[in-house]
Amino acid sequence: MKIAIDPFMHRHLSLEELPSKVAELGYEWIELSPRADFLEWFKAPRVFPARAKAFKKALADANVGIASILPMYRWASNDENERQAAVKHWKRAIEISVELGVDTMNSEFGRGPHPDKGSCYCCHTGSMIEACEDAWWRSMEELVPIFEKEGINLHVEPHPEDWCETLQPALDIIRTVNSKNVKFLYCAPHTFYFGDDTKAMLREAKDVLAHVHVGDTFNHKASSGLRYILNPPGTQARVHQHLNIGQGEVPWEDFFSTLAEIGFDGIMTACVFAWEDKADHSGKFMRAEMQRFVDKYWTAK
Repeated sequence: MKIAIDPFMHRHLSLEELPSKVAELGYEWIELSPRADFLEWFKAPRVFPARAKAFKKALADANVGIASILPMYRWASNDENERQAAVKHWKRAIEISVELGVDTMNSEFGRGPHPDKGSCYCCHTGSMIEACEDAWWRSMEELVPIFEKEGINLHVEPHPEDWCETLQPALDIIRTVNSKNVKFLYCAPHTFYFGDDTKAMLREAKDVLAHVHVGDTFNHKASSGLRYILNPPGTQARVHQHLNIGQGEVPWEDFFSTLAEIGFDGIMTACVFAWEDKADHSGKFMRAEMQRFVDKYWTAK
């Protein structure tokens, strides 16, 4: 198992400074999410030979590896120009992963086109969901053969506001791709968008589960839907968080014990975004807590 951190809360550090910070926090692995100086959100990668070389040296010096690279491109846009640009950026991101010796990438199903052109989120313009899914399949037809050829794994997660934001149909879509290189990422901060029975959901995902994001959240559906009070009344906005373990309502004993039960041995990433003012403390706390659960359930097993 690789225990990693998404260092988004430390993005003010340069790429060369990042590995030593990750090591200082107690991690041997990074899940590299979008950064303006590497894989920018939705835009072409900002990576050139000198930058890649310097980053590789910094990783080696700190004895830290990249568990996964996380690009975010509009591969599910029903605007064909946007979709083609996204596929182009994905291809370059795959090349960069190969150059860095990284064997795994992860991403989200996608929120469709640029917000100026609409949204695929079902509570707003549900008619776009089918178009966005169709666009995603076209992108996968181009990209899956490249992932397979290059030996790169792709881990995909449903995300609130994506054209696919729930456990189902996400699992069946990934099974339908039918590639050993394409697997499922279970994001614990999205637990209550998936359902209410953590054990059952993880067991259902067993055959395709390769990656988990670890962060806490509150059940936005609880207290008769009044866990959060949003104004104006009736707004369609929803809330989810990425908190430290124990600050929300994710049933962590169920989560970790079931992962051990199903033989999970993939990537486990600390994925907390809520405490930039206490980023070091959060990173160290999450590393210790994840290890505590691993020792409790995996070592005992």
